[in-house]
Amino acid sequence: MTDTTTTTPYATQTDSQATDAPFEGVYPAMTTPFTEDDAVDHDQLAANSRYLERAGVDGVVPVGSTGESATMSHDEHVAVIETVRDALDDIPVIAGTGSNNTEEALSLSRRAADAGADGLLLISPYYNMPEPQGFLDHYRTIADAVDLPQIVYNVPSRTGRSIPADVTVELAAHPNIRGYKAASGDLNLISEVIERTRDEAFAVLSGDDGLTLPVLSVGGTGTISVVANVEPERTCAMVGAALSGDYDRARTLHHELSPLVRELFAETNPIPVKEAMYLRGRGAPRVRSPLSRLSEGRREALRDLLAAYDERAPGTIDPTAVAPVGTGGAE
Repeated sequence: MTDTTTTTPYATQTDSQATDAPFEGVYPAMTTPFTEDDAVDHDQLAANSRYLERAGVDGVVPVGSTGESATMSHDEHVAVIETVRDALDDIPVIAGTGSNNTEEALSLSRRAADAGADGLLLISPYYNMPEPQGFLDHYRTIADAVDLPQIVYNVPSRTGRSIPADVTVELAAHPNIRGYKAASGDLNLISEVIERTRDEAFAVLSGDDGLTLPVLSVGGTGTISVVANVEPERTCAMVGAALSGDYDRARTLHHELSPLVRELFAETNPIPVKEAMYLRGRGAPRVRSPLSRLSEGRREALRDLLAAYDERAPGTIDPTAVAPVGTGGAE
């Protein structure tokens, strides 16, 4: 879908070659800004979309977990996709359309396609805890019916069950199932999926910002990223460096971003990233119930951390000087 380097001016442009992977680079898992009366702030959403495109990302992923899809109506889903698609010039929109109800996921996927989505991100069925055949039937039903490239999303911390590697490998053979968002935290599992799908036009994308560089090092092709909402240039620079083989620079940028990654998962995603976006002037910190705003004790630490990033160019920050304590987690 793109070259292996990002368009950001900070990306390393050496030793890069095009591949047949369908998804490569940086895809921010977008937040959904809300107004004070809890409606979607479409003007801010469009502005955020344009900001990310200018920063050099390779695509965007609205209405996923970070976009608070769980508390949005189907009509709101579609309206968000339309706003993001209309705001962008030349990068793909990968819409979150997953559900634990196959018919609901199918309906959302069809509506997303009609709204102009370029691809779909499908979280695995949550709460139901399907067996392997259930996973296969669920994903194949949608892939057979909707002719868009689709990404299987494995995040057992949110769904209660990890998709087995054998299931993912079988799904990778489907012409519309083109990628895998890896948010299990299990690098052995992720590596196995990469190893066993190397002969397919199939992308493995990190879904855990803290593991993006390790996933790239074993053959991943990019990231669906929360931190890229806040620091898109640095994230693009890190991924671009790794994909072009400059692991010294990639490691420098990985460690530079790590304090922010930890802080963005110190409380439930997307609570901290909404606060960070607010501090950067990109929408209110409001999250929909049952989530609540970032605790007051963490707001000042986040403000100080972002100020340090604002003052220095990518690759020039000593991470030990900007390291509030947080806990990592998957998107």
